[in-house]
Amino acid sequence: MEKQLHVELMKYTPVPIEIIATAARLCYSASDIHQLLENMSGEKGEKLLVKLMEMGHESPLEHAVFTFGIEGISRACTHQLVRHRIASYSQQSQRYVEEKEFDYIIPPSIAGDKELKQKYITTMEELGNLYKDMGSKIPIEDARYILPNGCETKIIVTMNARSLKNFFMRRVCLRAQWEIRRMAIEMLRLCKAASPLLFKNMGAPCTSTKICPEGAMSCGKWKAIPGAKIMYKGEILSKEEIEDKDK
Repeated sequence: MEKQLHVELMKYTPVPIEIIATAARLCYSASDIHQLLENMSGEKGEKLLVKLMEMGHESPLEHAVFTFGIEGISRACTHQLVRHRIASYSQQSQRYVEEKEFDYIIPPSIAGDKELKQKYITTMEELGNLYKDMGSKIPIEDARYILPNGCETKIIVTMNARSLKNFFMRRVCLRAQWEIRRMAIEMLRLCKAASPLLFKNMGAPCTSTKICPEGAMSCGKWKAIPGAKIMYKGEILSKEEIEDKDK
């Protein structure tokens, strides 16, 4: 059965901006921690956060953590996700959890082709039936070897705000693979709702830093963003500067 993406922000650090600002101020203050926390509430904490982000002093962001529950994604997607090292993952096991309802993800490129979609669904159903048949005769941990990358899985992910910034820069970008990009966009939406100022300027590099690092592989979106530049032949240049060089 086809499954749809669902992302939920389960829990996150209360008053994340106050925690981040307090951690940053502690490095340069002789005051006790509780006093610093009180002083960093409200506008003071927000101003310091903006200053930290402008300076690129991001280590205090690691004190704010966000936990997501994610369903309706493929094993292909989670193989990409777990490459982001500074995070904690708990994924549904294919060894201990039997796929009673064989759920899977259908890529849009396949869903848009009626003939391919039907072949895809038929193949998935055949694999599901074979898996169940094998599972009645051999250990599930061995039967799972025939399960495809498109098999649906569930995962709980915890990342700190600094890691999320890095994650969003790479996975919200149009150059990212479609499924993890769709998931990252939803995660970012939830983070912005939870802490608008903290995540205000997070996203793809062209919008978050106004510098596209993709060079010749760029999608070209940066050209429509005022003040944006691109990594071009080892230099960071504007559209006008590139045009001058290519004359």
